[in-house]
Amino acid sequence: MEPKIAKKGPYEVELEAGKTYHWCACGRSKNQPFCDGSHKGTGIVPVAYTPEKSGKYHLCGCKRTKNPPLCDGTHNTL
Repeated sequence: MEPKIAKKGPYEVELEAGKTYHWCACGRSKNQPFCDGSHKGTGIVPVAYTPEKSGKYHLCGCKRTKNPPLCDGTHNTL
């Protein structure tokens, strides 16, 4: 199953160092860019991410990044 494009651009979020976040990889979460369990039955699982530094991060919204969960600009080709 192909992930849904939640947004053709990144989500800018504040993340805390050492805390684990679960990035939505399916595009179905109502809590973008984080998982809310909507992936059940899709065969797509969320990506756990624990940043080393606190600060602003750009998490992929199109769900096509080659470097999940971080935006790599792939949305510019969609």
